[in-house]
Amino acid sequence: MLISARSEARQFVEPLGRRWLHVQAVADSAIGVADKLGLDSETLVAAAWLHDIGYADELRGTGFHPVDGARYLRRTGWNEEVVRLVAHHSCSRFEAGLRGMSGALGEFPRPSPDLEDALCFCDMTTGPGGERVTVVDRLAEIQARYGEGDVVGRFVEVARGDIVETVRRIEDRLLTAE
Repeated sequence: MLISARSEARQFVEPLGRRWLHVQAVADSAIGVADKLGLDSETLVAAAWLHDIGYADELRGTGFHPVDGARYLRRTGWNEEVVRLVAHHSCSRFEAGLRGMSGALGEFPRPSPDLEDALCFCDMTTGPGGERVTVVDRLAEIQARYGEGDVVGRFVEVARGDIVETVRRIEDRLLTAE
């Protein structure tokens, strides 16, 4: 599954430029997090490789990348937990609400809370060029890139507390696991 996930990500995300650096680093982070926390490594790392696949132009349907990516993965027979993680990664439910897409996101039941938290941690502590960042810096970067008037900028404001809490929860678990 991991070789296929990396291959799919390479096909669809590598052409997007810098986002490919981000996805590679998120997958690397997921390997370490899964190992330290005793999580299902194959599922978490596959979802990390695939979490931004919905940004690819050829997969765009709704324009909301978690749903577009999850729909593609479901259509092509991916493991359902991977599909759910892609759909719900990084508190996407908040952005779905702002976009009027809660129903579309609702096609995908929530994944395992531990895996969902771990993927959010990996995504929200990795900058757009693959660099390790704090969650606060990552959220500031996203907001600066999109602006407060954009739906993604508004998403950051609405979801900030939940994202920071999720990242802190995983940081605490990682400290305890050492």
